[in-house]
Amino acid sequence: MDSVTQAALGATIGGVVLGRRLGRKAILIGAVLGTLPDLDVALDYGDAVANVTEHRGFSHSLFVLTGLATLLALLSARFAPAKDISLPHWWCFFALILLTHPLLDALTTYGTQLLWPLDLAPAAWPIIFIIDPFYTLPLLLTLGIALISQRVRKACTWGLAITSIYLVVAAGAKLTVEQRLAPALAERGLEEAPLLIQPTPFNIVLWRATVIDGERYYESLISVFDGDRQPRLEPLVRNAELETFALASQQGLRLTWFTGPFLRYETRQLEGKETLIATDIRLGFPGFHPFSFTLATLEDERWVPLAVSEQLESTRGIQMETLSRLAARATGNTSALCASDFVAQEWRAERVVYRC
Repeated sequence: MDSVTQAALGATIGGVVLGRRLGRKAILIGAVLGTLPDLDVALDYGDAVANVTEHRGFSHSLFVLTGLATLLALLSARFAPAKDISLPHWWCFFALILLTHPLLDALTTYGTQLLWPLDLAPAAWPIIFIIDPFYTLPLLLTLGIALISQRVRKACTWGLAITSIYLVVAAGAKLTVEQRLAPALAERGLEEAPLLIQPTPFNIVLWRATVIDGERYYESLISVFDGDRQPRLEPLVRNAELETFALASQQGLRLTWFTGPFLRYETRQLEGKETLIATDIRLGFPGFHPFSFTLATLEDERWVPLAVSEQLESTRGIQMETLSRLAARATGNTSALCASDFVAQEWRAERVVYRC
């Protein structure tokens, strides 16, 4: 999640656990510690793929953060002026603030290495978009009430309760979408295909489904207000024949570890060289994917892995018109937007423009 949300969550938890004893100080400490794990974004590993895939790594590890919480609790119990706060109470304060950060991140698409240093793929159970005002605003509102009224613990408890209910509702919405999508997958024989279902930007009403099927992948938009209408699967091209060359590089292997099969490949002329590019199709929206990386260049009719990958800047940004169409689609207006409306023609597996 974004830093504002993480700070607000940390502040709210701080207010709930020690707000009665520390008052506003509990909110301030919680806000600072709530954003602490994201300081790893300042680290430069010298490679674009490494910078992206190492984020949410060691600093988001449950092992590392539990150790840090224990250290902070011991120091506070020994040196803090508030001598009446017990060591277990200090530990709950620090542990809950720190550990909820990566756990919330794991509920987004990006993925979080919860069990670092174990060599496991990042955990991701996406039920919330990386920025969701409907989750963040209740936290900010109740924190404001807590600071003004000085009823810190009560106000923060309300904020935490409201946002927890929101996450439960989000999980229920995703389950509903999965059930509606199942017949469309069965119709194409894709029941066992890699599938990713995630919320579209800023809401939990409209969901995006991505299904990998070898050379092709399918995109679909499903709203909880679509009723009994069966979702439409729109076929797009992955250029999977380039995958072998991508996996010949360490960056390609690392990227596949990070994303799983949700990569699309293409070639472009960059600085006079034919360049192999991989795009993470999980993140963003079809036509607006922010993470594309150079992996190899074509030299003497063979692909040569690059020593250092670069991240390509997206040439498109989401406009207000796009967001308004997303909002209209979320209400169940199926004609407002198709999943493939903004993709380039060469991405389409069929020469057809969908009317959803």
